[in-house]
Amino acid sequence: MTERAGNRLSKIVTRTGDAGTTGLGDGSRTTKDSLRIDAIGEIDELNSSLGVLLAEDIPARVRAALLDVQHDLFDLGGELCLPGMEIIKDAQVARLEALVEEFNHDLPMLKEFILPGGTRPAALAHLSRTVCRRAERSMVRLHHAEALSDTARRYINRLSDLLFILGRLLNRAGGRGDVLWQKGKNAAA
Repeated sequence: MTERAGNRLSKIVTRTGDAGTTGLGDGSRTTKDSLRIDAIGEIDELNSSLGVLLAEDIPARVRAALLDVQHDLFDLGGELCLPGMEIIKDAQVARLEALVEEFNHDLPMLKEFILPGGTRPAALAHLSRTVCRRAERSMVRLHHAEALSDTARRYINRLSDLLFILGRLLNRAGGRGDVLWQKGKNAAA
């Protein structure tokens, strides 16, 4: 049995990472605690959190959008795995911006801060948003050490905006409104 068939792994246990290093897509090795591997791991966690959200009963249009995002995140992980490569395109960023406009169109204007919660799908969208923001911070740290494409950084920023809007939309789809923050709610207690 061959260990590799094209770019697909056929052997999962390789033991090559036992010393605390891992391979990048260009064949080089880096430590598992490097900034690049942190960013790759954050994107992987984000994609997994979206997988949990997709296990819920959500509107078909939201499902389709999130499946596209999962594919984009695989592209982004590939870009991070190949130093100097630019895989995320302006069209992917523009698609997120269009989705934000589409999904936000019928939502009431926000006049107050909202709490992450409500329906289970909305809460999972908010959780994915926070994972997305952490991934963005990780990518910014990496960018300070090694150049990352502006497009990749714009993509992850727009994605957190989309996930915020989806949290609101999924509450409405579930028959709930936004969960509003109440200033000083427990201050008098």
